[in-house]
Amino acid sequence: MHPADELRGVKSNNLSGKRIVLGVTGSIAAVECVRLSRELIRHGAEVIPVMTYAATHIIHPDALEFATGNKPILSLTGKVEHVSLCGKVKDPADLLLISPCTANTISKIAHGIDDTLVTTCATTALGSHIPIMLVPAMHLSMYDHIIIQHNIDRCKKAGIHIVDPAIRGNKAKLAANEEIVASVIRILGTQDLANKKVLVIGGATAESIDDVRVVTNRSSGKTAIHLAQQAFYRGGTVELWLGQAGEQVPDYMNAVRFTSIDDLVSLLKRTALEHYDSIIVCAALADYIPTRQKGKISSSKKQLTISCNPAPKLISTLRKQAPHATLIGFKVESAPRTIEKNAMALLKGNHLDAVVANTIRGFGDDDNEIWIFRATGKSTHKKGTKEQLANDVLDIIK
Repeated sequence: MHPADELRGVKSNNLSGKRIVLGVTGSIAAVECVRLSRELIRHGAEVIPVMTYAATHIIHPDALEFATGNKPILSLTGKVEHVSLCGKVKDPADLLLISPCTANTISKIAHGIDDTLVTTCATTALGSHIPIMLVPAMHLSMYDHIIIQHNIDRCKKAGIHIVDPAIRGNKAKLAANEEIVASVIRILGTQDLANKKVLVIGGATAESIDDVRVVTNRSSGKTAIHLAQQAFYRGGTVELWLGQAGEQVPDYMNAVRFTSIDDLVSLLKRTALEHYDSIIVCAALADYIPTRQKGKISSSKKQLTISCNPAPKLISTLRKQAPHATLIGFKVESAPRTIEKNAMALLKGNHLDAVVANTIRGFGDDDNEIWIFRATGKSTHKKGTKEQLANDVLDIIK
């Protein structure tokens, strides 16, 4: 067994059965393609490297053969590799991913020039309607060139997907592998949430006791991040509002952060919520807010009493501001015996479309057990990883 096969699918099966032609061009960022290949494989893909002559001066073909288990294609032969991979054939590749993609290659593709193996594959893929993704990497002065930008726009109008570079100083650096792989999964996924605008509100609130201390809870934010990530994979336009969370948010997902109930109230006031098709509220919001004391409460006190008032129930505000959105709430209970009664009360009392309930056993864990109650009267019970369960929840809004 080749070492690449030992890695296949260890992170997910999102790309299982998918054949990706990885076009590597002559940017110094070509040194990253070994890691990119491995990451695609970890999600189940088979990666077939195709290299320009310039790319072979930056990274040796043997390195990519080691990374992928497939010998890189370096020139066209009588096997007509561009057609067998990207042509109108019985079993073409699922995607042509060109990473890194130089300004030279972008411009050639934009104008139908195919004088390298990679651009010939692009011309063939365009004619065969095989998805193409370009990941630019170059000096910023090249990326900002008005003609290069025009050529990028020309590629986009032709249906080519572009993963924007990370602008750092005077460089348009290759996007992070995590973002590239997420974009690949999105393009090759079901796209059943395409044209859906989804808001996910998750994480914990932290309410101040004094100027130093806060009252919070054990929510990790994992469920919210998985929901946002899976919605992105499925083609949705996703926004994540995230409170306190121990889980790291993927770099490509720009989360709007909040700390307290007041922060969230301010967000709601300045956001046109009617523009969202679906809103999922899995945040662990404070039920009670302490009366904040100024400064720092002395640590020499032998006893401390904290006075609290009920926090506003924001789920009802969300329904008023987004009357037509699919609104899903979450309910946490100590034991399963109270789940149905309290979940149905939340659902009917706030005119929700569904309530997802779970017990406190799911806090901070990678696995969970959930009960889904819908306004239609249908209910389901699921167990699995939070990633798997996120898709069960998203099936409500597809």
